Amino acid sequence: MSDDELVDRIRQGDADAAEALVRRWYPAILRYCRRCCASAETAEDLTQETFLRLFAALPRYKKNKRFRAFLYTIADHLCIDESRRRCQYPLEDEQRLPAGPDPIRQAEDRDEVNALLAALSPEQRQAVLLRYGAQLTFRQIAQVTGCGLRTAQSRVRWALKIMRQVKDDEK
Repeated sequence: MSDDELVDRIRQGDADAAEALVRRWYPAILRYCRRCCASAETAEDLTQETFLRLFAALPRYKKNKRFRAFLYTIADHLCIDESRRRCQYPLEDEQRLPAGPDPIRQAEDRDEVNALLAALSPEQRQAVLLRYGAQLTFRQIAQVTGCGLRTAQSRVRWALKIMRQVKDDEK
């Protein structure tokens, strides 16, 4: 069942459809919020608030197969508001996610990603996280951030160039 079909069912009062929509999107929105703030608890709070605001905004949602961008816009605005309240944090805090086969390498990778992202402007960082973290299209990134399509593409392109340069300078 598509997101738009679930939205229709939710508008008709179907609680199971609401639960299915949350189950479908909760992990992705939580990952995005975790990348935008350091605290696992804050990311959980932002994710829950995203879904509360989503359900409050559903009467305004127009079915056009852009549900993903609509949902990420809500999450993005909450993350921006949170970042304005607090100083910037690295991607992960001391409460690390469960480690995989090589926790030392993962920690090094995480530190490297944090360093590369720190070299970017807030707009570039946001575009990179939406593109590669949330896997949104450039059109969806433009919609979420309120900028033009070319601007979204440019932000990602320049961010990648800066990140490559930082990485090359480290060698």
